[in-house]
Amino acid sequence: MGQSRILLLAGFGGLLGIMALAGLDAVQILREIQTRNDRLQREFVERSRVLSQIRSALYVSGTYVRDYLLEPNVQNAAAYRADLDRVRRRMDEDLHHLAQLTARQKPPLIGTLRRTLADYWQLLDPVFRWTPEERHQQGYIFLRDRVFPRRTALFDIADQIGRIDEQQLQLGNQRVAELFQEFRNRMVVALVVALATGLFLATFSTRSILRLERDARAKYVDIVAARQELKELSARMASAQEDERRSISRELHDEVGQSLSAVLLGLSNMTAAVPPPVARQLAPYVSEIRRLTESSIRCIRNMALLLRPSMLDDIGLLPALQWQARETAQRTGLVVHVAAAELPEDLPEAFKTCIYRVVQEALHNVTRHAGAKQVRITLQVEGGRLRLVIQDDGRGFDPRVSRGLGLLGMQERVSHLNGTFDVRSRPMKGALLSIELPLPEES
Repeated sequence: MGQSRILLLAGFGGLLGIMALAGLDAVQILREIQTRNDRLQREFVERSRVLSQIRSALYVSGTYVRDYLLEPNVQNAAAYRADLDRVRRRMDEDLHHLAQLTARQKPPLIGTLRRTLADYWQLLDPVFRWTPEERHQQGYIFLRDRVFPRRTALFDIADQIGRIDEQQLQLGNQRVAELFQEFRNRMVVALVVALATGLFLATFSTRSILRLERDARAKYVDIVAARQELKELSARMASAQEDERRSISRELHDEVGQSLSAVLLGLSNMTAAVPPPVARQLAPYVSEIRRLTESSIRCIRNMALLLRPSMLDDIGLLPALQWQARETAQRTGLVVHVAAAELPEDLPEAFKTCIYRVVQEALHNVTRHAGAKQVRITLQVEGGRLRLVIQDDGRGFDPRVSRGLGLLGMQERVSHLNGTFDVRSRPMKGALLSIELPLPEES
């Protein structure tokens, strides 16, 4: 049993551990996926923005070069050159930033773009030394044949970098998808392990529970059998006790009682046989002997009736109960009412004995413990069941706490006959005892 408990605890602990590790691993992978995806999107957006700025600067630079070459006014041309210098510096900064953003990939086109852009600016340097007449005469041809082709080449390189950037984004998304696939695979493995562990635990627990149920069922059967044996033994003991009481009662009545009656008769014969003077001398002694003998006869008769009233066997249950009530009232001053309906004539002996003993024990308990003034005994037949109710107006008690041997004995007697036994009482509210016995079909 101890090993089974250890295995169950270890199994459930392992299952919880697997679930906890799987949860932590899932959180870590999801965090990594989220971080990687955010970084990819952020870097792609930033590179796209820088490339867009470079394209815009290239377009603006071409416009400024055109305006510079075609502008006859020296001051306006100087302003266009200043704007072009600002565009050049901004493009250099954007190109440096783009190189930093693509440092991990190190695409060769960044170097190509840098060199081509340097050639582009180097191409423009001689133009700034031209006179207005030279700009007017050669500007259009220079723009068409030299500047625009170089600018178009720069646009092509920027477009290629943009396509490579999109490819890098696709590769990053593919890596994110691979991480998701790895996450799913790990979750499947964790789920399979958890299900296998759970199946093992369920099987092991079910077998343990079934084994415990079998053991409990076997113990229950043993307990029921032992209880039935105790019940049968108790019934046999009660029957033997009643037989012994009946035998002792008859022995006292027939033997001892008759012997004492013979003593009284012998005293009378002796008094009549002796001379009158002697009879007068013996009279005090004879009177004392007669008194003691008569007292002994009454005591023997009461003992015999208490052990087994002959009227219970001779004239029935109801007269025996009424005699019991009268004896209790005379001895204790308690008012005892007996109300009984007509009982079946073929009421079994066991039922008569059970009812009589329950009433006898109940009256004994009332006189000793209840402090009652009156008791009411009701006996009736209802729906094939014999019902006895005993109610007193005493101080009452708590049946859950005060349940002595007398009540247990009464309950055992009733249980032997498959009856029901109920006691209801509250402190200072009296007590009510009721039993019901199923009558045999012939009754």
